[in-house]
Amino acid sequence: MSKLVVVAKVVAKKEFLPSVKSSLLNLIAPTREETGCIDYTLHQDIDDPSVFVFYETWENLSSLENHLESDHYHAHARNVKGMIDDKEVFRMTRIEE
Repeated sequence: MSKLVVVAKVVAKKEFLPSVKSSLLNLIAPTREETGCIDYTLHQDIDDPSVFVFYETWENLSSLENHLESDHYHAHARNVKGMIDDKEVFRMTRIEE
């Protein structure tokens, strides 16, 4: 099976932008240490700084599921509760010709 690619878009409420950004940044180091994490990179939109996009690559679905159950992911979810305007998550496999 192909590696699992996740693109996750998070839109912070403007008044909570610094707090949401800080919480997202705090996810990076512990997530990169997780078994099965190949890439975990955060991006911020140039035109609208309240828009963040994670580009993630995981060995498999099980690795992603373990991430979603991790203490640091749950702490992040608690930290940003009520601070997010929108969230979209796309789970994909890479298509190569």
